[in-house]
Amino acid sequence: MPRQTRTARRPRAAGRAAAAAAACAALALVAATPAVAVAPPLSDPRIIAHFDLARGQQPENIALEPDGSADLTLSFARQIARVDPAGALTVLATLPAPAHPNTPLLGAAIVTGIARAHDGTLYFGYATGTDDLHGIWRLCPGGTPERIAALPVTGFPNGLALDEHEGRLYTADSALGVVYAVPAAGGTATTWSDDALLKPVTAFGANGLKVHRHAVWVGNTDTGQLLRIPVRRDGSAAPARVHAAGLDGIDDFAFTGHGDDLIAALNAPDEAVEVTADGSHHTVLTGADGLSNPTSVAVRGGTVYVPSAAYFTRTDPNLLLADLHR
Repeated sequence: MPRQTRTARRPRAAGRAAAAAAACAALALVAATPAVAVAPPLSDPRIIAHFDLARGQQPENIALEPDGSADLTLSFARQIARVDPAGALTVLATLPAPAHPNTPLLGAAIVTGIARAHDGTLYFGYATGTDDLHGIWRLCPGGTPERIAALPVTGFPNGLALDEHEGRLYTADSALGVVYAVPAAGGTATTWSDDALLKPVTAFGANGLKVHRHAVWVGNTDTGQLLRIPVRRDGSAAPARVHAAGLDGIDDFAFTGHGDDLIAALNAPDEAVEVTADGSHHTVLTGADGLSNPTSVAVRGGTVYVPSAAYFTRTDPNLLLADLHR
């Protein structure tokens, strides 16, 4: 009996050892797999480019090329740059440095929103707080950057969108809480909307901006609201209305191609959210996926692009891509 008992115990001991080994292997596999928090309609987040924080290469805004390359404003580096689909970075232009920057809210010179025309011309905002440089700029393919419209130096030009059909640019001013209209060919900027919903509460009011379905959509960072401003038949602005609320730290955003659904970057919370047509929203990306204070979003086909500037984390400014399933 004692021998039979010992013989019977050996398989149980071996089984326990095998189970322990399997558990350890499973734990090792989990530890080796990066944590992700991505949620539908996005999947497969991956970082394709990292930027030099020490040189101020913190991507603020994005426009896309036909081949899927990303045109970026690298904020404090004062650069316009392009990241190709393989992740290689090319600097297209560096903006002249102001002798005495006096940018509202920040104090330092910064390139902000960017938009692309069908012929490859890039338009972007440059905030310096100086009469000679502050305003909206243009970079033609193979050319050099030039200012096409001055803006009030007491303001902070931020989100930018182009309506090529109307030949008009719209830019949100985060400090003054207005939306300006600027002729795409260059000229005098006019105040298009001075709605109370655009105003800042503590610092940054109107920020991200897009033109979509006969309306200008604007995110107010301070209030956490996404606003829709219809464009009247004569081109003037109708009163703004709140489309979605509770979007703390909303920066820029992009529509997915499915009605009014969009993906928005929430900067300080380190999240990207999907906002649906009824104004409800849920988180689709977080810092666990690689975000580091996301600033903007672009969508091309089944791919979502999210630049992160690491303004607060001070870690790994990057460009993240994710698959979009509509």
